[in-house]
Amino acid sequence: MPVWFAHNKTTRNAVFLQDRRAHSNKLLDSLPQASRKRLLAVAEPVALEYKQVLATKGGALTHAFFPTTSFISLLVPSDKGRIEVAIVGREGLFGLGVAFGVRESDVEAIVQGAGAALKVSAPDLRRFLKDDRAFRERLDRYAYVMLNVLARNAACNRFHRVEQRMARWLLMSADRAQSAMFDITHAFLAEMLGVRRVGVTTTANKLQDQGLITYSRGTVAIRDRDGLKRLACGCYREDHETYKKHFG
Repeated sequence: MPVWFAHNKTTRNAVFLQDRRAHSNKLLDSLPQASRKRLLAVAEPVALEYKQVLATKGGALTHAFFPTTSFISLLVPSDKGRIEVAIVGREGLFGLGVAFGVRESDVEAIVQGAGAALKVSAPDLRRFLKDDRAFRERLDRYAYVMLNVLARNAACNRFHRVEQRMARWLLMSADRAQSAMFDITHAFLAEMLGVRRVGVTTTANKLQDQGLITYSRGTVAIRDRDGLKRLACGCYREDHETYKKHFG
């Protein structure tokens, strides 16, 4: 049974945590073996639920999450609604502010892709950051990559067409879900892209008519990844190149 169709919560959590990928995070995997082993010793494997709220704007930052098979949307709320500013998957972590001594979250963090993650308490992360130079260097590099992503997202949301942005978002989500199929509603996708729901529905129907995706009962399946990449704006490629440049 694929993990996204395991409906019983207890069963689903067990499936996620028994998955061989449940302890693999690219940022942690890039550490020297001794550093990674010490950090894993204080990390707690957890199963994150779809739409679970990990942080609210102004809420306490008590833990950092290193997704392994899950992914997390970071959103900025405003008087006109919310918009996604970044997606965090197994390439990084949510809770970067914890490492810099920040006590409150400036964004909302919502689980967009259910799955496994490694949870580390704020005190443990700060202590490890202080004592382990290799981890500190990796985290500084990751922070720089995230700054690039945030800057690119600002330009993307301003200048690129909805269909380009949706194609990019679907590809980024598939990469982090490590699957061509994942859950998303039109209403939530409209929030992610900062557009009206009718615009998302119209664009999703176009992508489906072109054979790029199928959408049914809240589940998206990518059918033509190459076609979706051709449609996506160059921001998708640039995100990959930025990460590869700094992490190989």
